[in-house]
Amino acid sequence: MSMNFHRKLPIPQEVKEEYPLNERMQAVKAARDDSIKAIFNGRSDKFILVIGPCSADHKEPVLAYIERLKRIEEQVSDKIVIVPRIYTNKPRTTGQGYKGMLHQPDPDGKPDMYKGIVAIRDLHLAALRDYDFSCADEMLYPENYRYLSDLLSYVAVGARSVENQQHRLTASGIEVPVGMKNPTGGDLSVMMNSIVAAQSSHTFLYRGWEVTSEGNPYAHAILRGYIDYAGRSASNYHYEDLIRVRELYEKSKLVNPSVIVDTNHNNSGKQYLEQVRIAKDIVHSRNQNADIKHLVKGLMIESYLEDGAQSTGEHIFGKSITDPCLGWEKTERLILDLAEKL
Repeated sequence: MSMNFHRKLPIPQEVKEEYPLNERMQAVKAARDDSIKAIFNGRSDKFILVIGPCSADHKEPVLAYIERLKRIEEQVSDKIVIVPRIYTNKPRTTGQGYKGMLHQPDPDGKPDMYKGIVAIRDLHLAALRDYDFSCADEMLYPENYRYLSDLLSYVAVGARSVENQQHRLTASGIEVPVGMKNPTGGDLSVMMNSIVAAQSSHTFLYRGWEVTSEGNPYAHAILRGYIDYAGRSASNYHYEDLIRVRELYEKSKLVNPSVIVDTNHNNSGKQYLEQVRIAKDIVHSRNQNADIKHLVKGLMIESYLEDGAQSTGEHIFGKSITDPCLGWEKTERLILDLAEKL
């Protein structure tokens, strides 16, 4: 066999016992889960912002960013629920490059999966313990989800993973909202099929166990743009796109029809500054049409302390080492503007 087996890693239960939540943290997490689910099932008309760095690189700048999010949340909490992005896995189109904190807790160091597991749990714990934020992460590897399952209030399944059966079935057993992105090719029927699968009950193999899921009624769509036949970025956040997704939901038997719009990726053509305009455009569409307002529950925004992205070896505190992000000054202004327009 060409794989070298280095060491057996601790199972999620062991890591959770070593790095546990206290009772207060569990209560905060439960309350946040309820407030977020209330938006998806229509009990609340608040707006969700899943916002933060493209990928979490170091604990200190991520927590410095989250501290600022906490201050701004206090000003907009009557209208907006903020769910910080702490994305600890980074999907790579070709498999090359930085794969996220789980793989490399030190982006300049060698991969160390044990230290990575501890690092990502420690970071999510700190966000909850110190700032009362249960956060969002991408489920890039379904078998790793349980290392963070007691900490996450929102889970995303990426555009490259949404057709994968294991992602869909695992999503069906998750107890918090799971967003299913449209695939990179843009086929909305693939996204809708993934939501059907995630909302359904299944029996399947997971981490060496035969398991049965109950189905996740909070599985929903994330629109992130796509790549057309010529390899160009194309958007799907416009008024007409949102109407189209609403029609697809109406034809389905899905519960809690919901959309989160990703303002970056192919919706912005990876022009990160466009996120400001796109976010306001989506809120404008909601304000023009009651059906769109009911459907679009929030936005996903890539934002960090500093504008843009840095090259390997620069070591600029709070500047993305993967995709370019909106800096804090523009982010703060955008959140306040959105609260005013909602």
